[in-house]
Amino acid sequence: MSEARRAILARIRAQLARPPSAEEAARHDVAARLARTAPVLIPARAQLEGEARIALFCEKARTLGCAIERLPDLGALSGAVLAALRRHNLPLELVRAADPLLDAAALEAEPLLSVRIGVPEESDAVGLTVALAGVAETGTIMLASSRARPTLLAFLPETSLVVLPCAWIKGSYEEAWAMLRALPGWPPRSVNLVTGPSRTGDIPPSIELGAHGPKRLILFLIDRIG
Repeated sequence: MSEARRAILARIRAQLARPPSAEEAARHDVAARLARTAPVLIPARAQLEGEARIALFCEKARTLGCAIERLPDLGALSGAVLAALRRHNLPLELVRAADPLLDAAALEAEPLLSVRIGVPEESDAVGLTVALAGVAETGTIMLASSRARPTLLAFLPETSLVVLPCAWIKGSYEEAWAMLRALPGWPPRSVNLVTGPSRTGDIPPSIELGAHGPKRLILFLIDRIG
């Protein structure tokens, strides 16, 4: 937890004027309320399993302007990334997250691809990160920030590449949030819901891509990660 967050929470506790003896009881009450939380009404279109769920996610995401490539395993990622960059006439270089999934993909072993690990700079045209969940209901990906996955990777470069294991695609938002809450280290500093590439309709009559973020979003769905 950052020092700024500690300071903010300390001020809130001071204003509550709750005696230290009540702290544990308050924590127990919050945990009990969270455990009792029941999902709201979930649309029928989101109540799918297996391939039907993945197909719905792809349909919704493509409708929003995402490009999707489905790969059998992480070993196929470097070739798919290289092909995507060539297809869009982009430089064969990128900055990526220090995520274990991307470590396992061994992108650095591809001799034609220049890979840097870390936070993107303005000069970086392509960023690669990992989504921790997908929502088939709307074709949305959920990105959680961490030291390994800087938020800027998905927002600063004009082309955003995102890896998403098929097993992490859920039917509804409720299921996706439940999966994220069960992850170690929850909550992260931020969770971003990304539904298609950045766009704006402020200048009629057309939709402009890339106004507030990446103008191109390419998703790599991975069938097997282990």
